[in-house]
Amino acid sequence: MKKVDVVLGLQWGDEGKGKVVDVLTPNYTVVARFQGGPNAGHSLHFGDKSFVLRTVPSGIFRDGSINVIGNGVVVDPVSLAEELKNIAAQGIPVQKKLLISKKAHIILPTHRMLDAASEAAKGKSKIGSTLKGIGPTYMDKTGRNGLRFGDVLADDFIERYNRLKAKHVEMLSQYKDFEYDVTEYEKTWMEGIDYLRGFEFIDSEHTINKYIDEDVPILAEGAQGSLLDVDFGTYPFVTSSNTVCAGVCTGLGVAPTKIGDVYGIFKAYCTRVGSGPFPTELFDETGKELGRIGHEFGAVTGRPRRCGWLDLVALKYAVMVDGVTQLIMMKSDVMNDFDTIKVATAYRIGDEVVSHFPYEVNDSIEPVYTEFKGWKCDICKVRRYEDFPVEFKQYVEFIERETGVPVKIISVGPDREETIVR
Repeated sequence: MKKVDVVLGLQWGDEGKGKVVDVLTPNYTVVARFQGGPNAGHSLHFGDKSFVLRTVPSGIFRDGSINVIGNGVVVDPVSLAEELKNIAAQGIPVQKKLLISKKAHIILPTHRMLDAASEAAKGKSKIGSTLKGIGPTYMDKTGRNGLRFGDVLADDFIERYNRLKAKHVEMLSQYKDFEYDVTEYEKTWMEGIDYLRGFEFIDSEHTINKYIDEDVPILAEGAQGSLLDVDFGTYPFVTSSNTVCAGVCTGLGVAPTKIGDVYGIFKAYCTRVGSGPFPTELFDETGKELGRIGHEFGAVTGRPRRCGWLDLVALKYAVMVDGVTQLIMMKSDVMNDFDTIKVATAYRIGDEVVSHFPYEVNDSIEPVYTEFKGWKCDICKVRRYEDFPVEFKQYVEFIERETGVPVKIISVGPDREETIVR
């Protein structure tokens, strides 16, 4: 029996999961999203074309692939319909290739308003929400009020929608200075629902387990990063779902015994979008240089990403929680020109030096760095591990020793071909 392999981000998102899934998908028939919503953006580049996928699994462009939006995902019909129409314009038969779980929850126009109102009310303590309505939708899910895709097929769908909308309007009335109007967006939302009715809605847990029994190769695709997990991330500056490997079990209906390889993706340095702690953040020219060379802007938000050195304390924590079996290092080429490269191997908290990721991650943490000599050459054209400069190989092998996991794939550029598989 084949198991479900998993690909996850190990940092604060933006690790380059879209490209990796695109590189891995030739080995898989099914690619399934298991959590998150349109707050994630997976960038794909091939030839002269670029795409940002928000909800659609990254296998959609591969011939013969089946793509599943699992029950753990929250879906904005406007965003998904727009995304699918753009893909269909490239000649991709999206209706044949995408299956949507009946148990996936739907983001309402008023969920977006609640997100915006809540974030505005927080003032300086805001968490950096993407304002896509993700948090309020998950709150309705756990509060047992949510609308799911199976409801779209019900005769009284509009009544169910209006009931939940009325509840939201009542909640929004508590934000005295917040003004909103969802009339236009609601029209587009209903059009999105009508468009998505043309797709197959499935009981995804039965479908996925049937594929497992039939030895169909499946890749579960994570969104965001492990350090944004609602339980294990840098709370409260986290997302509203379980971004770690355990999320596959609840987000697709897969038993823990059926999880196979876990591919953990990390950048050769660190980035973060929005608010929240970031121990290795650089506020100097080096930080600016990493951002400039790495084109560090959010795929969905366009916000500039904060940049810093690789944090091995956080990386080892993510490897542990996710049960990572293979590491994938992205954007190694961004550091081609640095004389010295640093890696945080411990934290100084007050008088204590710790090597574990602590309960509270805040500004009082001072990273303890190990320094490496930079490789000072362009590695973008390298296609075999043996041909990398010795300084680069020392960096990779240090990460392997520290984490206890092999670095199996190294990316040296955005294109499919700029990928070395060891």
